[in-house]
Amino acid sequence: MYDELIVSPRVLLGPGPSEANARVLKAMTTPMLGYLDTEFVQVMDDTVGLLRRVFGTENRLTLPVSGTGTAGMEAALANVVEPGDGVVVGVKGYFGERIADIAARCGGVVTKVEAEWGTHIPAEKIAEAVAKVSTPKLVALVHGETSTGVLQPLKDAVEITHQSGALFLADCVTSLGGQPVDMDALGIDIAYSCTQKCLAGPPGLSPISFSDRAVAVIRNRKTPIQSFYLDMTLLENYWHGEKEQRRYHHTVSISLIYALREALRVVLEEGLDVRYKRHVHNARALLAGAKAIDLQPAAEEGYRAPMLTTLHIPDGIDDATIRTRLIDDYGIEIGAGLGVFAGKAWRIGLMGESSNEKNVMLVLSALEKLLIASGHRVERGAAVHAAAQVYSA
Repeated sequence: MYDELIVSPRVLLGPGPSEANARVLKAMTTPMLGYLDTEFVQVMDDTVGLLRRVFGTENRLTLPVSGTGTAGMEAALANVVEPGDGVVVGVKGYFGERIADIAARCGGVVTKVEAEWGTHIPAEKIAEAVAKVSTPKLVALVHGETSTGVLQPLKDAVEITHQSGALFLADCVTSLGGQPVDMDALGIDIAYSCTQKCLAGPPGLSPISFSDRAVAVIRNRKTPIQSFYLDMTLLENYWHGEKEQRRYHHTVSISLIYALREALRVVLEEGLDVRYKRHVHNARALLAGAKAIDLQPAAEEGYRAPMLTTLHIPDGIDDATIRTRLIDDYGIEIGAGLGVFAGKAWRIGLMGESSNEKNVMLVLSALEKLLIASGHRVERGAAVHAAAQVYSA
């Protein structure tokens, strides 16, 4: 016999998952309903309505895909990309590369617009790449790049995309609920995210939304959508059909949808603008404290995502040793670097419930102590003092 499952408490300050709101966890204990029960259909409708408000859209085809953020990425690409389609993908980190990979697997002819990790992609580079593709079908950019902590501007890129006649796709896995997405205001055609970061829910769903332009492209495909599970024409019949005529597609994650509904209620109760400002304020305090102990930002100034701060590891400091001590001594999880940042940077997430003053002060104090113990020469108390000045300003 196995013992009862008991896990150690953690302060989740990595790239995800973040800490789940207590109300969200409670919602998951709500009794099961059938996937076509009229009460559950109402829960589905509530969830879609809440999602539209957080995405900043009135798109009819808005729903949570069963699966994590990568499922949303694959759903977005598999539904609109056909063999031979021209796809322009901005690559400035790990997840831009993943979009390019999946687009190619869908048969797309991929043109990459690359920038150095830690920097944004200038609009003129996107325009140059789009101009080289005879009939671009899709332009895709990662809004908040989880591997680098860069927040990519989207407005000019959307305009460039639409002038070419293509659809614009935004990966909002790290940004939704932490910074504005504003699909309709910007003209974003497709956006997807996840539930375990700034929305402060458990992992397992990927919110996604398609504009009418994107839906028209899906309906006019020349080839079948390669994925049954992620086929939006089938999922639409389940999520958006008349209540008595909804068609079974698959057994959705009932408890996760309960959780998402409550997570979105929490987001909107706080207020989107207030929530966005909270993320910015805490990120400023974290960065001030980090700089005070010689932890320099890896992301380009002016393009740093408030939800995720990437910091260069000082020379002579071992990445794994510090992260292990953070967990063992303080119960704090931060993220290791990915790709070119592996072993060279730490990723500290302040997302959703995890974005608060207590966590900022806790991680700074712990990092400072461990760095001093590792022989890094910094002034004791400098990190917390610098962060406190931001909070008291």
